[in-house]
Amino acid sequence: MTVTQADQPFTVRSLVDAYACGDADPLQVIATTLARIEASARPEAWTLVVPAADLKATAAALARELAECGAAVFERKPLFGVPFAVKDNIDIAGLPTTAGCPAFAYTPDETAFAVQRLIDAGAILIGKTNLDQFATGLVGTRSPFGAVRQVNRPEYVSGGSSSGSAVTVAQGIVAFSLGTDTAGSGRVPAGFNGIVGLKPTLGLVSKRGVVPACKSLDTLSIFAHDVADAWLVLQHMAAFDALDGYSRHVASLGLLPDAPRVAIPDTLEFFGDTQAADAFAATLDRLKLAPATFPFAPMQRTVALLYDGPWVAERRAALGEFFTTHHGDIDTTVATVIGKAEAFSAADAFNGQYELMLLKREVQALFDRVDILIVPTTPTHPTIAEVRANPVEVNSRLGVYTNFVNLLDLCALAVPCLPRADGLPAGITLIGPAGADRRLAVLGARIQAVFEDATPAAAIEPLPFQEPGIRLAVVGAHLRGMPLEWQMQQAGARFVEETVTSPHYQLFALADTQPPKPGLVRTQAEGSPIAIELWDMPVRTFGAFVAAIPAPLGIGTITTGDGREVKGFICEPAAVAPGSGARDITSFGGWRAYRHSDVCSSIDQPTQEATS
Repeated sequence: MTVTQADQPFTVRSLVDAYACGDADPLQVIATTLARIEASARPEAWTLVVPAADLKATAAALARELAECGAAVFERKPLFGVPFAVKDNIDIAGLPTTAGCPAFAYTPDETAFAVQRLIDAGAILIGKTNLDQFATGLVGTRSPFGAVRQVNRPEYVSGGSSSGSAVTVAQGIVAFSLGTDTAGSGRVPAGFNGIVGLKPTLGLVSKRGVVPACKSLDTLSIFAHDVADAWLVLQHMAAFDALDGYSRHVASLGLLPDAPRVAIPDTLEFFGDTQAADAFAATLDRLKLAPATFPFAPMQRTVALLYDGPWVAERRAALGEFFTTHHGDIDTTVATVIGKAEAFSAADAFNGQYELMLLKREVQALFDRVDILIVPTTPTHPTIAEVRANPVEVNSRLGVYTNFVNLLDLCALAVPCLPRADGLPAGITLIGPAGADRRLAVLGARIQAVFEDATPAAAIEPLPFQEPGIRLAVVGAHLRGMPLEWQMQQAGARFVEETVTSPHYQLFALADTQPPKPGLVRTQAEGSPIAIELWDMPVRTFGAFVAAIPAPLGIGTITTGDGREVKGFICEPAAVAPGSGARDITSFGGWRAYRHSDVCSSIDQPTQEATS
C-alpha cells in the first residue's frame, strides 16, 4: 500500500517517510489530494480550495528542491510536501478571509504568523475550511456555506466551530489542519469525527492573523490522525511572536511521573445519553487508570462566565461596527449570542475578572494533587435536526467539558477512544495546567496506542525553548538512554547535540555509586577528548537539579573541543585519587563506550534502577 492509495489517509509522518524513501513525490500527492476533494461527500467542509495550477506549481518547486538537495531538504523543511488546511478565520496572503460571513470578507496581504511557519517548514496549504460563523458555536451548522456533517453519518453534526478543519482530516484529504479554539472548537469536532484535537497553552502559538472570537481566550488548534503528528506540527508552530500581544514564553512542566495522578469529575453529565456515558466508562475500564475524582463545581462556575457572563462582550468587541452595520448578514443564532453583550457593563467585566481569578486559584490548587484531568470530550452527539430545533440549548450542552479550559489557562488534548454502541466516535480529553502540553501528548500517545493495539509510534520530543535556559554538558548516567536521563527530562531539559571536551580531561569510573557514575576531572597532564552531550535546561529548574546532585559530583565549567565554555558535571579530585577505588577509563573516550565494553561487562554492576 502506498500513501496515495484511495483508502489510505494522509498522515504527516507517513508522507515525510514516503518522500525520504522515494515512494512519493509532491506532484503525486497533490494529484491525489485534488482527486479526493473532487470525490468528497462533504464538499461543504471547504470554503475555498487553492487553484490546482498553484498547488501543482508549489509541488513542482518542492520536487525540484528534493532532487537538488536530497535528504538535506528534510532538515530545512521537516514538513516537506505535507498537505494541510486552515479554518477560514485564519489569514492567508492573497486569499479571502470570510470567518463564515461573506459580507465580512477581506483579502489580507500577510499570512498568519503560525501558518507561515508551517509553509516555511515545507507544508502545502490546500485551502480554507468552513466554520460556525465568527467561530461562535460548537455544532458546525451556523454557516452560510452550509452545515458541515459528521464524516460518516450525514444526519449528525460535525461539531464546531472548526467543523471543516476536522472533517477534511477525518476524510484523509489533508494530513493535518488548523482550527481555532476559544471554548472547545478544537476539541468537540475532533471527538465527533474520531481524530485528535490538540489545544495548546494560551500564548504558545501566535494568533496574529486570526479573526478573533474572544481575543484573550483564542488559540490556534491542531487536528491530526494521531497525537505524534499533532505534536510534530505544534513543534514547528510554537514560537514567541513579539507582534502578538498575547504571545508569551511558556515554561514547560517537563515529563509526567511514571505513575501519573489522574482524576475525573466528581459529577458527570451526559444529558440522558446512555451510549455516551457507557463509552466513557468502557474507555476508563480499558485504560485501567484508576482515576480519583476532582470537584467539577469550579469548572461549572467558570463556564457560566463565558456565555452568561461578561466575556460575551469580547465577541461583540471583535466585530466592532460590523455587528451594527451588517446585522442582517450575521447568522440569526450567532447574532443572538453576541447580542447578549448589550446586557453587560464595564463594571461587570471587571467583576467577572475578579471572580475568574479566584476560580483560577482554586483550580491551580487542584493541580498540586492531580497531574492530569480526564473528561469526556463531549457529553452527547446531536443530530442536525436536533440542533435546528433547539439551536442554543443543544449547542451549550456540548461545551460542558470544554468551555472552562481557556478561561482557566489550561491546555487540553482530545483523543479518540472506544466508540459508542451506535458506532459514532467517542473519546476523552486530557487537561493540564499551562505548560503541561508535552505531558498531555505523552499520555495521549500511550492512550491512543492502547486502542490501536500498538506501541506509540514516535517520541514526543520537547518543544523549542520558550524561556531562558542554561547549556549543560552531560557526561555519564544522565546521558540519553542512561538510568538518570529521566532527571533531565523531569527538569524540562532538551537534548541539543553530541560533542567532546577539549583534550584536557580524564574520565574515571567512580567506586560505590548507584547507578554507576563517572567522574570527569580536568588535568594539567596528558588527557583526552571525552564524549559528552549538551542539553539546554530551564533556568527555573536548574537550581533544584544542581541541589540534588550527590557528592563527589558537582557542576562546574567545561571546555568543549571547539572552545566553548559550558556548565557541566565535574568531580572532586579526592574521589579519583589513588586508593579511592576509581578506575581510569579515559582511554575509552566516554562513558557510553566504557559501559558497552567487555571490560565493564566483566565487572559486577549495581542495579540500573537505582537513582541518585
